[in-house]
Amino acid sequence: QQQPPIILLKEGTDSSQGIPQLVSNINACQVISEAIRTTLGPRGMDKLIVDGRGKATISNDGATILKLLDVVHPAAKTLVDISKSQDSEVGDGTTTVTLLAAELLKQAKCFVEEGVHPQLIIRAYRQATNLAIEKIKEIQVQIKTDDPKEQRGLLEKCASTALNSKLIASYKDLFAPMVVDAVTLLDDLLPLKMIGIKKISGGALEDSKLVSGVAFKKTFSYAGFEMQRKKYKNPKIALLNVELELKSEKENAEVRVNNVEDYQDIVDAEWQILYDKMKHICDSGAVVVLSKLPIGDVATQYFADRDMFCAGRVNEEDLKRTMKACGGSIQTSVQHLTDDVLGTCEEFEEEQVGGERFNFFRGCPQAKTCTILLRGGAEQFMEESERSLHDAIMIVRRAIKNDAVVAGGGAIEMEISKHLRDHARTIRGKQQLIISAYGKALEVIARQLCENAGFDATNILNKLRQVHAKEDGKWYGVDINNEDITDNFAACVWEPSIVKKNALTAASEAACLILSVDETVKNPRSGQGDQAGPPPGRGRGRPR
Repeated sequence: QQQPPIILLKEGTDSSQGIPQLVSNINACQVISEAIRTTLGPRGMDKLIVDGRGKATISNDGATILKLLDVVHPAAKTLVDISKSQDSEVGDGTTTVTLLAAELLKQAKCFVEEGVHPQLIIRAYRQATNLAIEKIKEIQVQIKTDDPKEQRGLLEKCASTALNSKLIASYKDLFAPMVVDAVTLLDDLLPLKMIGIKKISGGALEDSKLVSGVAFKKTFSYAGFEMQRKKYKNPKIALLNVELELKSEKENAEVRVNNVEDYQDIVDAEWQILYDKMKHICDSGAVVVLSKLPIGDVATQYFADRDMFCAGRVNEEDLKRTMKACGGSIQTSVQHLTDDVLGTCEEFEEEQVGGERFNFFRGCPQAKTCTILLRGGAEQFMEESERSLHDAIMIVRRAIKNDAVVAGGGAIEMEISKHLRDHARTIRGKQQLIISAYGKALEVIARQLCENAGFDATNILNKLRQVHAKEDGKWYGVDINNEDITDNFAACVWEPSIVKKNALTAASEAACLILSVDETVKNPRSGQGDQAGPPPGRGRGRPR
């Protein structure tokens, strides 16, 4: 008697398992890495991505590209996630981490197909990662932080290495010092939000500048604005969250009056409230009034007559940065405007920058904030410049906090690769082959740098292997400018070692995660999405 088949899962459920399933997951990750591998390094190409609404983005930042690609494959999403985490944690090395993970999986693929158990591979990969991290710790170079001049030079080198692979690489001599200045202006916690980047179209990139203090675009202004002074020395600044204009009544408000004079009293009272508020502000001695809510035309005129400057509808982030820089605090009422809640700075000025007017606060006493004004032609170009600066700022922050660097340009990967291969020979069993494969996977960075620059990758990798086999060749990497190899530490291609440690751990974690999956079960969408929601009825909750 034949037993009927047992149906566990809903009809239409897609489940695949075993080795073919694992191989298909690995292939999906290869496709992701193919999409961004050409963006690696100083000679990397850019990608132009158009989203569903037709907005075009040009970028060569791995995390940005993967975020904009709508990846639906569940295994490939893991790679998107690690590149995002690398971006938020360290800021740079997002393409590197994706390439490494995909290459580790590619090396594992042949073992899987030959029937090696995935757990064996995972164990060996974890062991190899630990060896690699130890090797980085062993050869990383500590920076002497007691000499500010030397430390500054070092941070600039880290910043220019990060900018090397971006669109604005040709301007790195301008931007690297600017980024280092911006980060050194911050306090010890180095909060990213305190660096404002304002994009102003028009002009050339060289016109970009750093303002130590706060700058923001002139807000929407009412009549009377032109009569206000545009420059003050040592002004007191009132930061408010108060509306200074007549509010129209709510739609269903009702006031019953018996005679016309009463109505006039009500109108007068409304005006009186507004004038009282403005008088309080004026009496406090503040000359620059900034508010998050609108400041109406009456108030603008009133302040102009009293030689004061006002701006309403200021962006909340700008207001907070002004508060951090000039002191004081944001007030929600105008009753107690004492000196301790008012900010101050050496100079307030409104200037024309390109086609826009900007309000500048300079010489702020508590200046733990700064603003970078970016100039440039095309909108996309400026957005990409902003992303590039963000990466460089993150790298400099990391270098200040973790004061150890290694050489970039594929040098550190080649050295770890050699170390792992040497170590693999001392182990018996299958682990030997797998750790050796991990070492081989690390060469992908140097190979891709060569391919993106149009060099003969095999030739240069052979040279690198030969040099790294010697004692003094540990910092040799690809020399992009002369199609050769060079000592990248001497050539000042430096990266904070934490970038590399993070990239290796994240890549191997992701590879192990994908290798440990042996079955995928996809539930069918109920009714294929046509009948989402309750069935139709006759209204008022009655069924048909």
